[in-house]
Amino acid sequence: MIAEGVRGFKCFLIHSGIDEFPHCTESDLHLAYQQLQGTDSVFLFHAEVEVDEELADSSSLADNAYDKFMLSRPEKMEIEAVKMVIKLCLQYKVRSHIVHLSAATALPLIREAQKAGAPLTVETCHHYLTLNSENVPDGATEYKCCPPIRTKQNQEELWAAVRDLSISMVVSDHSPCTAGLKCPDTGDFMKAWGGIAGLQLGLSLFWTSCKERGLSVSDLSDYMSANTAKHAGLQMRVGNTTPGLRGDLVIWNPEKQFTVTEDMIFHKNKLTPYLGMTLYGQVEKTIVGGEVVFDGQTGFTGAKPGQIFLN
Repeated sequence: MIAEGVRGFKCFLIHSGIDEFPHCTESDLHLAYQQLQGTDSVFLFHAEVEVDEELADSSSLADNAYDKFMLSRPEKMEIEAVKMVIKLCLQYKVRSHIVHLSAATALPLIREAQKAGAPLTVETCHHYLTLNSENVPDGATEYKCCPPIRTKQNQEELWAAVRDLSISMVVSDHSPCTAGLKCPDTGDFMKAWGGIAGLQLGLSLFWTSCKERGLSVSDLSDYMSANTAKHAGLQMRVGNTTPGLRGDLVIWNPEKQFTVTEDMIFHKNKLTPYLGMTLYGQVEKTIVGGEVVFDGQTGFTGAKPGQIFLN
């Protein structure tokens, strides 16, 4: 696959939620790292592992209680996974990447490893930077994702890591599903699909928070475009406006406000934790490869200039 131009490989360190996509053990990771040594590939991790110690008792909580779900995925699951990734990253010197970090308590380990020269990068997501557990209503399974949305204090620590570039990318982790998989009738967090569909609103979610925190459009572009393009080895093709690069652009009004309503959602499942939120940053046009693929007034144009990027 590497010889055919595949740029990276992702694995889960815990059950993925899909039986036909099993998670990797540490012995699996050693084998994979050995194959990746000497390449420019990146190894990406859903960084949660099962922990031996007994979880906090949540037996008194109903299955539709968000606190019960959050207690079932404690920060320690992320911490132990990050420890494993760091150990192997330092051992094999292969580019490694933590996807959708939620637990800020893992950040000291990450910063120490990066200072020690580990080729380790980290991303977090719009939902972790925008939402917090204190405001998740019981039964509102549209908020369920794995790892879970955590506390407001945790969120502030993630933002500090974004500012100091310990976390250098902010992404959607877009994970849609059919409405029934979210168990809307019962609000059962323990059975509902774990994932948030956030691709459409990501730019506006992040920009709204950036405005509040004094970050610029240039900062936003780095976290959501330039840094992600470089991570994928695509910085000479996409990710910035250098003449000669592929024309992938968004034309938008950063000062225009809008309220998220169900009728404006383009993804099939309209269930979203962002309904009713007022955001800054209205997209006017999306251009891919120099062609307009979306117009804010008329919708999608039908143009399909996308392509697969291989090495």
